[in-house]
Amino acid sequence: MSLAICFRSCVVTSLQLPPPPPFTASYRSSSQFAKILEMAARIIRKIVPATRAGAAQYSTGVRKVTLIPGHGIGPEITVAVQKIFEAAKVPIEWEEVDVTAVRGPDGKFGIPQKAIDSVNANKIGLKGPLMTPVGKGYRSLNLALRKEFDLYANVRPCKSLEGIKTLYDNVDVVTIRENTEGEYSGIEHEIVDGVVQSIKLITEEASTRVAEFAFQFARENKRKKVTAVHKANIMRMSDGLFLRCCRELATKYPDIKFEERYLDTVCLNMVQDPSKFDVLVMPNLYGDIMSDMCSGLVGGLGLTPSGNIGKNGALFESVHGTAPAIAGQDKANPTALLLSSVMMLRHMNMRDHADRIEAACFHVLREGKVLTQDLGGKSTCTDFTKEIIKNLK
Repeated sequence: MSLAICFRSCVVTSLQLPPPPPFTASYRSSSQFAKILEMAARIIRKIVPATRAGAAQYSTGVRKVTLIPGHGIGPEITVAVQKIFEAAKVPIEWEEVDVTAVRGPDGKFGIPQKAIDSVNANKIGLKGPLMTPVGKGYRSLNLALRKEFDLYANVRPCKSLEGIKTLYDNVDVVTIRENTEGEYSGIEHEIVDGVVQSIKLITEEASTRVAEFAFQFARENKRKKVTAVHKANIMRMSDGLFLRCCRELATKYPDIKFEERYLDTVCLNMVQDPSKFDVLVMPNLYGDIMSDMCSGLVGGLGLTPSGNIGKNGALFESVHGTAPAIAGQDKANPTALLLSSVMMLRHMNMRDHADRIEAACFHVLREGKVLTQDLGGKSTCTDFTKEIIKNLK
C-alpha cells in the first residue's frame, strides 16, 4: 500500500508503508494478508450498519450529551443554549467537561482523559470556542479533538438569513471538509537552520470516506450537485488522489450532478455568484479557508453552525473565536452555537425540537428588535436568549 505525499517544498514522492508485523510472517505474501483484511472488513460492514451522513440512531428517552463550554465567551453562550433547550423541553442531559490542556508524561499538553472518556461514552457533544496557548508543546485543541475521535468530515451550512443584511440574499451552500489530514497532519520539521518542511498527507481511505459522505449528504438532504475543490493541476499526486476518489464515488451517485473545480476558480466564482454552488467537498486546508469565506457571505462566523462527524461520534461547535475582550460582559452572540446545537438535534433524529428552536431563532433575527451588538443591536446575550425562548412555539 502506498500513500500520496506532497511536500510544501514541492518535492513529491511516495511513502511506502513498512512490511506487516512479525505475526503475519506465516502468510505467503503481503497481498494475501491484505486480502484477508479486506474480507474481514466486508464481514464487519455487514454486521455493523453504515451510519447515514449527518444522522445517527439513538434510543428513545433522555440522551446524555457531552458539553464543552470552552473559553472566553464560551461559558456564556453555552448557558444560553442550555436555557433554550430547557424551555423547549429537549430530553437531553448535559455532561459538562473541561478540555483545558493538561501536561502528559511526555511533557506535551493534551486533552484531559475525563473529556475523552465522556465523548467516547456519549458519542455526541457540543463545544464552545477553544483557545490554545502559544508555545512549545501545545497543540490545537480543536485539531486534537478531531483526531482523537476521528471526526473526519466537517460540515458547515452557509445560508442567507432573513433580517441579516449582506451582499447576497440567495446563499445556500454546504462546505464539507476532510478533517484529519492534508496540510494539517502536523508533520513538519526543520531540515537545516532557516528551512522548514511541512508534509501534506493525502490517503485514499480518508479521501474516499469524505467524498462518500458528501454524496450521501447531498442525496439525503435533496441537494442536486457536489463540487470537488482541488489544485490537482499543481499538486498532481496528492490532490490528484483526492480528485480520483471523488470521481470514483460520483459514478455511484448518478442522481447527483458532479463537477470538479480549482480552488482559486471556486473562490472567484463564489464571491461573484454563490448560487452556482450547492455542496462542496475538499481537502483540509482548502475547507478551512472556503468555509470561512462562505460564512462571510451570510453574516460571519457568529451566525454559522458547524459539525464534525465521524463513524462513531459527532461534535458540534461554534467556529468563531473566544472573544476575550467581551468575555463576562453579557455581550456575546450565542446564535452560532445555538444553530450548531440544532444541527446536533437533527443528527440525533430529534427533528421536532430542532425545528422549533431554529424557527424561534430565525424569527428573532428576522424581526431585528432584540439583537446583540455584533448584529447591530443593543441587547445583551441574556435578552437575546429570553426573546428566543418567548418565541418558542
